[in-house]
Amino acid sequence: MKYIEVDEELYRHIASKTERIGESASDILRRLLGLSVNAIEPAQPQAISQPSLETATPEQSFTPQAEPSVSVADFNQLVDEHRLEQQKGAVGRFLFLLESLYQLNKPQFAQILQIQGRDRLYFARSREELLKASATANPKEIGQTGFWVTTNNNTAKKRAILAEALVQFGCDTEIANGIAERV
Repeated sequence: MKYIEVDEELYRHIASKTERIGESASDILRRLLGLSVNAIEPAQPQAISQPSLETATPEQSFTPQAEPSVSVADFNQLVDEHRLEQQKGAVGRFLFLLESLYQLNKPQFAQILQIQGRDRLYFARSREELLKASATANPKEIGQTGFWVTTNNNTAKKRAILAEALVQFGCDTEIANGIAERV
């Protein structure tokens, strides 16, 4: 297995071209380059290490985990407008939409832990883990899921994180961005 470093913009572009959860980075690039996807059968899927993680562990590599159990129709119904309006501020809406995503795909939700910033941890399994990564993270639990998220980002960053999470679960980029705009 070979690893390559790519910048954040290129990484997000490749990740946004995922057609199905479980598609390896090699398969995505082969498809985009017009090469045969089945030409090489590696022992493990090829992964693209996220930028700024020179010592990336397998958990920090981009490799979506499984076939989506969430349909496009489910994503379109992710937003319960009435309940969303009842949330307090951007943080409340952000947490509500993340919890709604969890409800749609509980078995695969742990893959959200792969979404990280250059030098920033966005998701974790505990408040302490986020505080250890950044004392100013202002961690909040996503409902009663057992997953925590950093909330001290500005609204635009919260939207970007949510959109990336939606795409990670197989949501179309345009739909993901539309949902994220509701934060």
